[in-house]
Amino acid sequence: MATQTEAATRGGLRVGVQKFGTFLSGMIMPNIGAFIAWGLITALFIPAGYFPNEDLGALVGPMITYLLPLLIGYTGGKMVHGVRGGVLGAIATMGVIVGADIPMFIGAMIMGPLAAYVMKRLDRIWEGKVKPGFEMLIDNFSAGIVGAFMAVVGLWVVKPLVEAFSIGAGNVVQFLVAHGLLPLTSIFIEPAKVLFLNNAVNHGILTPLGTEQALEQGKSILFLLEANPGPGLGILLAYSFFGKGLAKGSAPGAAVIQFLGGIHEIYFPYVLMKPIMILAAIGGGMTGVFMLVITGAGLRAPAAPGSIFAVFAMTPPDSFFGVGLSVTLATAVSFLIGSFILKVSKTPEDDGLGDATAKMEAMKGKKSSVAFALAGDGAAGPVRNVVFACDAGMGSSAMGASVLRNMFKKEGLVDVKVTNSAIANLSDTYDIVVTHQDLAARAKPVTASAVHVSVDNFMNSPRYEEIVELVRTRNAGPAETVSVGAPGAADHAARHAAAPAETGAAVSGAPVQETATPAREVLVADSVVLTGTAASRDAAIDEAGALLLARGAVNGEYVASMHTREASVSTYMGNFLAIPHGTNEAKGNIASSAVSIIRYPEGIDWNGKEVKFVVGIAGVNNEHLAILSSIARVFTDKAQVARLETATTREEILDIFGKVNAS
Repeated sequence: MATQTEAATRGGLRVGVQKFGTFLSGMIMPNIGAFIAWGLITALFIPAGYFPNEDLGALVGPMITYLLPLLIGYTGGKMVHGVRGGVLGAIATMGVIVGADIPMFIGAMIMGPLAAYVMKRLDRIWEGKVKPGFEMLIDNFSAGIVGAFMAVVGLWVVKPLVEAFSIGAGNVVQFLVAHGLLPLTSIFIEPAKVLFLNNAVNHGILTPLGTEQALEQGKSILFLLEANPGPGLGILLAYSFFGKGLAKGSAPGAAVIQFLGGIHEIYFPYVLMKPIMILAAIGGGMTGVFMLVITGAGLRAPAAPGSIFAVFAMTPPDSFFGVGLSVTLATAVSFLIGSFILKVSKTPEDDGLGDATAKMEAMKGKKSSVAFALAGDGAAGPVRNVVFACDAGMGSSAMGASVLRNMFKKEGLVDVKVTNSAIANLSDTYDIVVTHQDLAARAKPVTASAVHVSVDNFMNSPRYEEIVELVRTRNAGPAETVSVGAPGAADHAARHAAAPAETGAAVSGAPVQETATPAREVLVADSVVLTGTAASRDAAIDEAGALLLARGAVNGEYVASMHTREASVSTYMGNFLAIPHGTNEAKGNIASSAVSIIRYPEGIDWNGKEVKFVVGIAGVNNEHLAILSSIARVFTDKAQVARLETATTREEILDIFGKVNAS
């Protein structure tokens, strides 16, 4: 128990640090274009640039002093409290900018979110209490007062603290450089990268300090401590020559993407599946930093993404040799160390990325397939939107999206949109969310209704074939375009309940035989209740299941599985509708297709959502899909939902669904 608690604590700490890094990244990454613009203007037009120009060079100072911090402050505020928070963040950021001797990136990262948070909390105090006609007055004056106050706080409190921190951090960097210790930072930076903490390190520490140093000296070594593509390239080349199985086959393509495309995250799984390979990354990183130190090389601005093209685009004329030497020798050293590790390791022929997936499944205690995840996650019907999510939204997720997009194209699944996103920018609007296994805990809370697929490699995960097969299956059904609340929601439940039962499947020692049920008998008047008696979700599931039992359509085991299914994820569909049904494992407990409908005029609580209609589902051979399609159409029409709420007879409800029949 103590070991499990410690492991959970470590995992929670890592997730917490990742979240913090993602938040910092969320302020920096949308503004990378502005950093690049500043870097290009600096490289071209300052006196030491390629094309010195006094007028154009005058842009450099105001951009780094005002534009970049204000953009960061606005973005940070907007992340906390929308556009209103963004405006407050920009106002407060001015407080740390005015009179500062250094670029106030760190100050902006503090004041932007802080001011927005203060405004958000105050807005909640008088929310709903402002008299009509005074909303604009209160909103504008409160924002002005809070903004002015936070600007003063920034000027008098935060700015001195940030300046002191920057001076101290700068002194530490100078100490490390002067004593030849800067290469030792790779001991911490390289493992942090592989654990997806790279954004916390890069955007939280190195970019702000590097920009300050670049302003003073024209370049900074700090921009390449994390962004050097050499260590990752060396590891991937080692796998290309001396790896085995899927790892060997996928490494060359990954190397091209990592080195030229700047997607460093693509080599992380190659280290995670053989942790000792972190020594290759550390060795390469230390070598690269050492070359930068002895040659005095650096970059003018951050290289984002970490492509060799971006690196050289930000390299000043006097640093091309040093930067080139740093990348080359970092690659060589990591390749040599990685090759040695792979040669001396006793690795079975099939040990590669597929083996890493197997290890992940072993940790879960069950086989992890997308089909199983689909059965347990409750995602909506036909798959229309697939998103790959990573820490910053521009690394491994872009690679994974490209790979799966091509696979869909080959299979003719051209109507499925595949995108990539930062985890911080996710919303609950996707059908399938693909993340690295170490980031899944952060993606799930904000995409609760989606199918979540965890992979250990975004390039050649064996789970992609499973995703393609499931998308093809789900998008081929007769009710694929029907939606309830969210697109395809009712149809999703239909597909789950429609899985063909295995004839003669044993249940409590007795087999349940399938029988064909005419579609007109799937929903009958006896299975409609105008006023349910349940007062809770679980009681409502029992009540819906009892109607299915009374029809002889299922046995008690199926009703129990309805609760199991609900415990996995809510079957709430929106528009006051819930459609509880059994698990795939319980499909053998269905004797015939049946649907029950219960109305709760006063509504019941369904995991925090109000439900007035509960539709119990049991289906074999797709016999129930027609009625579910009808139900879906009804619940996407507010007028029809209103008719259901006011219906006075069972027959009236059946008529709304177009299924009136004598029973």
